[in-house]
This record gives sequence, C-alpha cells and structure tokens, in this order.
Amino acid sequence: MANQKKSRSDRYTTEELMARMKFIIGTSLSFTLTGIVFVVLYSLIFVTQPIGGQSPNDAEFFKLITPIATFLTGILSGIMLGNDGKKKEEQAGSSEPEPSYDDAVDYSAEGDAR
Repeated sequence: MANQKKSRSDRYTTEELMARMKFIIGTSLSFTLTGIVFVVLYSLIFVTQPIGGQSPNDAEFFKLITPIATFLTGILSGIMLGNDGKKKEEQAGSSEPEPSYDDAVDYSAEGDAR
C-alpha cells in the first residue's frame, strides 16, 4: 500500500466533512458537559455537607462550574444550528450550482480521462 492516492469518488464532499466535524465536536462537548453534570451531582449527593448550609469549597466550585457549563451549552447549540439557515437561503436564491473542488482541480496529469 505504497502511497496510493484516493480517487475522486472516494473523497468526501464539503457537506460530508462539515457533518463529520459537527459530529466530532458535538460529541466531545456533549461528553464534557455530561461529565460536568455528573461531577456536580456526585458532589451534591455523596460528599458530606455541613449541617447548617453549604461548605465554602462547594460554593466556590459551583461558581466556577456554572459559567463553564453555560458556555459549553451555548457552543454546542451554536455548532449544531450554525450555517444551516444561511446555506438554505443561499441555495434557494441562486439557480447556479455551487462550484466544487473537482471543478477546480485538473486531473489530466494523473491520467484520468473525463
């Protein structure tokens, strides 16, 4: 398998690459957010608290975790919803197909006959 080039049919389209990127980023952020939720739940349920209220360490922990979880939720929703509406509007407004990578690359040097 020495230095084989992928044929044009094996390459991913831009939409497929964007879908894969959204999936990878979305799953990693989802796992991070899930981990944060489980850590917070663990600290609430299984860690011994003082009788009269919340320990100062836990109060600082929640002050730190709250903006991080909010930020991750916003990023996750932005990635999942981003560019979908804009791309549909562009496609509806133009009758010409969007140029692809294959249109810009000259394959005649590789021996491909069109």
